Parts: sequence; C-alpha cells; structure tokens
Amino acid sequence: MGQDQTKQQIAKGLQLYQSNQTEKALQVWTKVLEKSSDLVGRFRVLGCLVTAHSEMGRYKEMLKFAVVQIDTARELEDADFLLESYLNLARSNEKLCEFHKTISYCKTCLGLPGTRAATQLGGQVSLSMGNAFLGLSLFQKALESFEKALRYAHNNDDTMLECRVCCSLGSFYAQVKDYEKALFFPCKAAELVNDYGKGWSLKYRAMSQYHMAVAYRLLGHLSSAMECCEESMKIALQHGDRPLQALCLLCFADIHRSRGDLELSQLKLHCLSESIYRSRGLQRELRAHVVRFHECVEETELYCGLCGESIGEKNSRLQALPCSHIFHLRCLQNNRTRSCPNCHRSSMKPGFV
Repeated sequence: MGQDQTKQQIAKGLQLYQSNQTEKALQVWTKVLEKSSDLVGRFRVLGCLVTAHSEMGRYKEMLKFAVVQIDTARELEDADFLLESYLNLARSNEKLCEFHKTISYCKTCLGLPGTRAATQLGGQVSLSMGNAFLGLSLFQKALESFEKALRYAHNNDDTMLECRVCCSLGSFYAQVKDYEKALFFPCKAAELVNDYGKGWSLKYRAMSQYHMAVAYRLLGHLSSAMECCEESMKIALQHGDRPLQALCLLCFADIHRSRGDLELSQLKLHCLSESIYRSRGLQRELRAHVVRFHECVEETELYCGLCGESIGEKNSRLQALPCSHIFHLRCLQNNRTRSCPNCHRSSMKPGFV
C-alpha cells in the first residue's frame, strides 16, 4: 500500500470513527498498519489507534500502539514525530496511573531540541504532567503545570486545550476542597464548548458536564449535579466511552448517597467495581464484587419496573433516573417514555435515552 492509498484509508477510518462506527474504523486502520509501506502514514495511523483506544478505555492497547509509534518515529529520524510519540507514551502511562513514568516521558518531551511541533504540543505536555502530579497528590507542582498549559493555550489561541485544562483544574480544586473554583473551571470549559466546539468531539462537552456534576454535588446542589451527570452519561453511552461511563456511575452513586439512598449507592459502587476489575483481569476481586452485587439486588429487591426482571442480570445496562427509580436501559429505550414509568414524574429530558 503506497502513500496515496494510505492517506485515503486513514481518512476513511476517521470518517467511520467520527460517525461512531468505531470497530469498523479500527479494522481499516489495522489493515493500513499491516499493509502500508509508508512510514509517515504508519506513524499517523498509529496516532489514530492511540487516540481511539484511549477514548474506549483500552489503555494497555493504547500503550502498545504508542510504543510501536515511537519506534516508527526513530526510523523516520524526525524530532517532531519523536515529540508526538513521547507525548502519547506519557498519556498512555497517565491513563494506566503510572504517574512517575508519565512525568519522565513529559520531561523527555520538554528536553527535546526545538521543533515545529513544540509550540503546538508543549501545552499538552504540561497538561499531562499536571495530571500526573495531581495523581501523586503533588498539588503545587500540579497547579504550576496546569497554569503553564493554560498560558500555552492562551498564547496560541488553542481553545480546545484550554477546555481540557479547565476540566483538570476542576478536578484539582475539588481535591483541595475549594469547591467554588471546582465549579468555576468546568463551567468555563462548558462555555468554551458552546462558543467554539461545534466541530469538536462531543467528549469535550461530556467532560465539562461530568466535572460540573462533581462540583455541584460537593456544593450540595444535587439536582444540578444529577442533570449534568445525566448529560455526561448520555454522551458516554452514545460513544462507548467506558472510562467516562464508570466515572458517571460513581458520581451517580455519590449523589444518591448524599440524598441518603445508601442501598442504591452500594449497588452502583459494586457495579462500578465489577467493571473495573473485569477490565483489569483481576478475577478474585471480580468474583467478590459480582457476588456482593447480587446480594445487594436481593436485599433491596430491585427489579426493572418495565419488564419485571431483576436489574442484576449479567450484561444489562441500567439507568437511574433523578427520582431514584432504576430500569434496564433497553427497556426505557423501547418504551420511549419521557417520564418515570413508576412515579410518572417528568424527570427525563426528551431523547435522554
């Protein structure tokens, strides 16, 4: 496969990916990787695979493609490609919570000789480093890195980067218990999405809504928290974003716990833990949470109000409404209701499910 055909196939994969046909896009890009002899094209398709696996929560695969990409960059002997591939290595390790490795790769990026990509990617390097420092609870260093990333964004008029930094600052201030700022920054991110994000991926809206939900809950504004979390979960479900689904599920559980729905919060937390341990292949911990999940279902006698089946069945997605009633997601989709089928409160936005 030559250079022109490689470009065409990469573009085809991008079109499929942007239309939410993720698996088909992955098939196209994997075939390019197998058949293309164009090193630049291979480098670009590896970048696509890194991003796609990141958004799907497949972080080990993300790291695998990042490692192959850096080998390709070394073959090309191009400093710009090296910088981009080291950044992808940093991001991969950040997602896997290997924060010391993340910081090391970020420092490698910053230590590379000046390149054309340095201005464009420097802010992203600082953002990734800030996220790693935050993961290690090194708050002063995290804040310094976020502020540096924000300066990059402002100096280069990079509103997409500014949006991402604002979301990370929301997480930062939530951890240091400055809840007003924890809300201010994701609200700013949401404004950026509304003003500039028509061509952006919906993940940016989902991220801002999730961080707003966390801040609203910490401030005690539970109805606003639920509304934002619903919006974020809606997008996460549409795009198969498993990591964001897990975060939203945890946020839902926190909201219900704040409302005093303790049994429901336990159920959601066991469901979340099951998903995490399953993805990591930790079978003993997985079995323990599956057993506890079903015990919680039996204890609370929770059943889908539409089909009558237990909500604890394997591989069934659930939807918790603001009124705290739970249904199978598929049942709500088939029923196409705009209010809770149990209490008939108008608690669902049109088209939410």
